[in-house]
Amino acid sequence: MGLSDIAADIEVVDEQRERGVATVDRTAAPLSERLAPYAEELPCGAEAAATLVEAYAEGNSVGASARIAGIPETDGAKALHLFGESVSPVGPLGREVVADWLAGELPRTEAVELAGVSERAFALAVYVETHDPIPGAREAVEGTLAPETDAAVDKREALDETMSDVGELR
Repeated sequence: MGLSDIAADIEVVDEQRERGVATVDRTAAPLSERLAPYAEELPCGAEAAATLVEAYAEGNSVGASARIAGIPETDGAKALHLFGESVSPVGPLGREVVADWLAGELPRTEAVELAGVSERAFALAVYVETHDPIPGAREAVEGTLAPETDAAVDKREALDETMSDVGELR
């Protein structure tokens, strides 16, 4: 196929079609309403989950966010996990230990000891390993749990002069 074949169906016009700007704002509804379809799958109600997510997005810890929402810390961590946040209390080695325990290769007491966490943290790690995030729930909290927060932008701008540019690596 040559250039003339590619350009065969192209036409030149004097005017351009007005297409406008497509906008989609999924965050127009309050967060609790966006979370309502997932309420049955959450360890807490949609209102509590909305409060939890908003507190967490403000920079509070998982525990502090759960206390603000009026729910147990473990339920807060579970809800955040179901929204796609990384809240596992164990690292890669701990995840392997949990997997070994789930496969029946280790007794629980030994698995907890090898993971190096408390019984409560181990239970949360098991929950994280056995429950996938809820499909669509991440999109419901997207406007609130955005990775690019104003605080992150302000911090980056404040540290901008201290960071190297690619051209400075020579």
